[in-house]
Amino acid sequence: MPRDAITPPTPFDWIDGQADRRRSAGLERVLRPRPPRSDLLDLAGNDYLGLTRHPAVVDAAADAARVWGGGATGSRLVTGSTELHAELEAELAEFCGFESALVLSSGYAANLAAVTALAPHGTLIVSDAGNHASLIDGCRLARGTTSVVPHATPEAVRKALATHTGAGLVVTDSVFSVDGDAAPLAETAGVCREFGAGLLLDDAHGLGVLGTGGRGAAQAAGLAGAPDVVATVTLSKSLGSQGGAVLGPARVIAHLLNTARTFIFDTGLAPAAAGAARAALGVLRAEPARAERARQVAHTLYTRLTGAGFDSARPDAAVVSVRAPSPAAAVRWAADCRAMGLLVGCFRPPSVPDGISRLRLTARADLTDEAIDRVLTVVTETAPEGARDV
Repeated sequence: MPRDAITPPTPFDWIDGQADRRRSAGLERVLRPRPPRSDLLDLAGNDYLGLTRHPAVVDAAADAARVWGGGATGSRLVTGSTELHAELEAELAEFCGFESALVLSSGYAANLAAVTALAPHGTLIVSDAGNHASLIDGCRLARGTTSVVPHATPEAVRKALATHTGAGLVVTDSVFSVDGDAAPLAETAGVCREFGAGLLLDDAHGLGVLGTGGRGAAQAAGLAGAPDVVATVTLSKSLGSQGGAVLGPARVIAHLLNTARTFIFDTGLAPAAAGAARAALGVLRAEPARAERARQVAHTLYTRLTGAGFDSARPDAAVVSVRAPSPAAAVRWAADCRAMGLLVGCFRPPSVPDGISRLRLTARADLTDEAIDRVLTVVTETAPEGARDV
């Protein structure tokens, strides 16, 4: 049969089959644009310290935009570095206890930059099974070889490093985003030092919540400023802004500046975001009790949820999860909470490495005791059948 007589397939037809399978499994995701103001009680976002709308943070963002413009105008190595970026980097490094810092356009970009630049060919990357997708993608893009080890198990890290004679890099979240548990950083660092391996920790959920006055998980574990430790942070959670940064020894930061593709080839962070993050850091310095309050709220939510019969992992920072019977049940539960005025996160596969769906609640420093009561009432009244038997 002549080729022109054959009807060619329509491009992307395969997408429809995947969409059908997602819908039938209860895994379809949709966007829900929100208004600037809402009556919903928000426990789905990551505004751990309640700083996103703090007057000082908002004013700083507006002032930076007026002074520097709406965008950075180019990559950091061309025109995208401003005095504001340099000031933010210096303040972040000093606050967290590291020698130097490099600001990027997102926490995701920061993790890709750090992993790919610090794990060249011949490196063994040892990655925790519970790591965030950005660390996983960094491992995939790096030229080193990746070994995934059981979650939060230093002995598994030791066994992996013992199989390799070259350079090693251990990669872990400091606080895991699914259940909110903390990595055993001090023990893991000890294992790294046995083998001369570097430690890279993603402190997205630790900065602003853990450590003295919110200085982060590395500071809390006594690792900040160590020559063999690098941390990444996001500016979009506790600091209520947007962007990311890599913190570490000056030579590591200089290496990233010269080699990290998500830094070299990306437009610099918008000045408004840099200004907002600097102001948030200033508020945290002035009000260090916000960090303790966020942890206190998380513990209260956990205690009351487990007291009501729900399966919730003990939080080490500000993330509180509640297990659901199934992906579909988790979606319905979150929707029913929303209908009653409570916004919660809904984690389902593939976002959860263990395949167990959850509601994810954000403990915020600005939550009142009355708001906590409301959360417990709504979660309990909307709980699907089997939620207490997971």
